[in-house]
Amino acid sequence: MFRGIDEVDWTSLRHAYGSAEDVPGLLRGLASADPAERQTALDGMYGAVHHRGEVYDATLACVPFLLALAVREEVPDRAGLVELLVSIGDEGGARGDLAAPVRAALRARAGVFVRLAGDADAGVRRAVPGALVRFLDPPERVLTLVRERITVERDDRVLLALTESLGLFAQRYRLTGDAHAAEAVRLLTGLSEPPYGPGLRLAALGQLAGCAPELLPADPVPAAVRLLRDRSAQRAPAAGAAHDGPGPDTLAGRLLRLRPSDEEGSRLLRTLHSALGGRVADRAALLCGQLTSPDPLDRCNGVWMSAVLSREWRTAPTEPVTLIGGQLGAEEAWLHDAAVAVLVEFSELAAPAADHLHALVTYRPGLRIRHRERSAPALGGPLKALAGAGDARATPVLAEVLAGPAAPDDLGLVIPHLGRAALPLAPALRRRLARVPLDAPDLHRRAVPLLSALAALGDAESLPAVLRLLRGLPDGLRRRDAVTEAAARALGVLGGGAREAVPELRGLLETGCAVAAADALWSVTGDADAVLPVLLRELTGPASGGRRRAAAVLGRLGPAARPALPALRAMAGSGDAWARATAACAVWSTTGGPEGFLPLLRSTWAEHPHTRGTIAGSVSALGPAGTPLHDVLRAELASPRRHRPDSGGHGIREDLELLRVCREALTGQAHR
Repeated sequence: MFRGIDEVDWTSLRHAYGSAEDVPGLLRGLASADPAERQTALDGMYGAVHHRGEVYDATLACVPFLLALAVREEVPDRAGLVELLVSIGDEGGARGDLAAPVRAALRARAGVFVRLAGDADAGVRRAVPGALVRFLDPPERVLTLVRERITVERDDRVLLALTESLGLFAQRYRLTGDAHAAEAVRLLTGLSEPPYGPGLRLAALGQLAGCAPELLPADPVPAAVRLLRDRSAQRAPAAGAAHDGPGPDTLAGRLLRLRPSDEEGSRLLRTLHSALGGRVADRAALLCGQLTSPDPLDRCNGVWMSAVLSREWRTAPTEPVTLIGGQLGAEEAWLHDAAVAVLVEFSELAAPAADHLHALVTYRPGLRIRHRERSAPALGGPLKALAGAGDARATPVLAEVLAGPAAPDDLGLVIPHLGRAALPLAPALRRRLARVPLDAPDLHRRAVPLLSALAALGDAESLPAVLRLLRGLPDGLRRRDAVTEAAARALGVLGGGAREAVPELRGLLETGCAVAAADALWSVTGDADAVLPVLLRELTGPASGGRRRAAAVLGRLGPAARPALPALRAMAGSGDAWARATAACAVWSTTGGPEGFLPLLRSTWAEHPHTRGTIAGSVSALGPAGTPLHDVLRAELASPRRHRPDSGGHGIREDLELLRVCREALTGQAHR
């Protein structure tokens, strides 16, 4: 297995963390008799040799040894090695300059996978079909082998893998016009019909949706739901939602334990959802079928897939969200927890489930606070979701929590979602902020959310508590600047009502919090002479983030920022996209016209979605002067996709805020 391993100059090769001198030990660990050592070694391979999809010269050197390990029957966990090899050579995932040579090395040795296709280990046979499609040539040989394996295979999970490989084959060769793709589609069509079992038919339906959607029924959802329920009826009752076997605390081990106990069903439905793509109505109907299944695992999969749909598409189907709310009363704790997690992520989209959430926090007060063993209490998920949905019924419940002896420190983070409905909470927030010990090592964690909440409420009476923080923060306090900047933002919201804080704000103009202080000072005094020198200094500083924040504040100054125009124009002409767009917007705000920066702003909007909030906010602040970009905002509102579909739950909230700002800019609400 390891012949020649010591002849490789591993010290001269590199992986994600530098020298590959540790790779021989990892390779030998993959063949260990100790399960913990094997998992640790596999963890190391993914972490260093195939880090986040990258491949290195060490990866290329590993390929022969991984293949040698995969064919030795005495080596345990060989399926994991084949999966690693598929990932290393996957055209859609492997990155880096050496990706093509690595794939070439695997194609040159693809005969190994042919040999493994009939391996005695069903796990290996399940991992091999993906390798055959990716690495074996010519296509007719691949198709012949897959067809033969379907004929003789008796393990349902291996048959599913073979079905998935047919879908991959058809997509790959349809793009090149190869006639063999039609034969793969024909095989899939046969697999989607009786006498094959419901799981296999559902898998074939999902693959057809991806490679030959024209062959689907006019309405594929009822057929998919029937197959799902037939499959669930044949499966043994679920005992839990995760793999609960023992194992070491490694990345590979944790991933194994986090897999749903019906991972296969989850994959089948993910494939179908992915293939349906932008057919949002069909996907919502499919979710309703999943969420009303008698099988709790089907419902749990439906909960998680609802999150996937909403992260990508600007859809707010009421029925699936209501059905997710219905899972809050499930006997299975893992299903309840999944529903809570997704509703928290949904923010205001969780409104259709608000009645369920309100009932939960009303009749199960123990869920209002989540007590953690090694850290401070946190707000319970159901209450966080209710407040995130903007439901005013959260306010009295939050008041009870805030009055208790163990009020969670993250409570202040959800209050801004309630808007004016949270105003009755201001006195309690104020008192809580005033009681935070100034020398507490976790002051930033306790004070910043409260400052953010009071700023969101515009609470003028919080001024003494905020000033207490600014005046009393000890030097050397952990994350002192984070607290200072949050306090400055809270003062800026108060405007002229915070004049008592002017000396403190002026004193911060020569610190690391200079931009936040200048921003607040401008809001409080309108004194451009006091803040312009500071902002100009920061505008030419070394940190891109600091320059961008300074440019944003200069944009707020409007015509008063004219002395900064040369620096702003220079900044808009070079540097990272976000900083350039911010500077261009500041020039527009200062001069009253976009000058020559409209092409820059349009291209930045299109190519760098993370800048859209900044640009839309500037256009909104410009009022009628922002009309030249109103067409971009209208196009954004008309787009069915979220602007950052790959940014998780935070992306939903960020996208909803972008849409709100775009609407305000177009209706002029920001200036009423």
